[in-house]
Amino acid sequence: MRMPDPQTPLKIGTRGSPLALAQANETRDRLAAAFNLPHEAFQIVVIKTTGDRVLDRPLREIGGKGLFTREIEDAMLSGDIDIAVHSMKDMPTVQPEGLTLDCYLPREMPNDAFVALDGGTLAALPEGSVVGTSSLRRKAQLLHRRPDLKVVEFRGNVQTRLKKLADGVADATFLAMAGLNRLGDDAVPRAPIPVEDMLPAVAQGAIGIERRADDDRVAGMLAAIHDGETGDRLAAERAFLARLDGSCETPIAGLAVIADGRLHLRGEILRTDGTEALADAREGTVADGPEMGRDLAAALLSRAGEGFFDWR
Repeated sequence: MRMPDPQTPLKIGTRGSPLALAQANETRDRLAAAFNLPHEAFQIVVIKTTGDRVLDRPLREIGGKGLFTREIEDAMLSGDIDIAVHSMKDMPTVQPEGLTLDCYLPREMPNDAFVALDGGTLAALPEGSVVGTSSLRRKAQLLHRRPDLKVVEFRGNVQTRLKKLADGVADATFLAMAGLNRLGDDAVPRAPIPVEDMLPAVAQGAIGIERRADDDRVAGMLAAIHDGETGDRLAAERAFLARLDGSCETPIAGLAVIADGRLHLRGEILRTDGTEALADAREGTVADGPEMGRDLAAALLSRAGEGFFDWR
């Protein structure tokens, strides 16, 4: 297998936020260590996506999950980059023809974090407080638990959202614990929310590396850094999401864990205004994870009935 070198570096495509760059750097570092290569054998290529450019409208109004991936995938199909590093919670469940996603790095903690500049907790937030989030899932879960709160649209990277808090746009927000951990920013006041209280987005905390399906050289390299347990967990979660036809317009949460050789999967769907939440769980062998995901989704859909996800 021909290895990349400084004259023909492996090009790693990524968004340009500090978190996206941290994830791309982690991917580069793992590949460099696996094959004893210098960092100069890799080139990180920043690609600005529609989701990064359009920040004044909710994602559901401008196209959903693909907004963070489309331009990057186009660059890979055209040969401008060799691989793409993604936050898996942003990834559609179906890849464009010619691309495949079969490499995952070890998953960070999947929990949401409650962030308030005064270091408070969600339970202590006064009635009528304003919480900023762009996530329909988080909004629905929050209003289901705390209908006394007001939710406002809150998009942007970690730094942008913290500035909005400082400017008084909202009293608190939510971020992913995984992102804060990867950024190594211990100065951000955060309170991890137990997954029992707020089930995370499907694949939250996981990094996926996409490649061209016919690129055997890259496939061999990525196989060396793939984390099998993360792949098994995401196979169940993303099968659950795919059966629900999940997008940025539907409040869906799901999490799979593996313990004692068994896979445990929890899923939740909510009305967009948080007035109703339906949850269930499945347990089985790791190999049965995708089928468990589809079965869990079908069970929740049968309980939800027509119009459950209609915008309210």
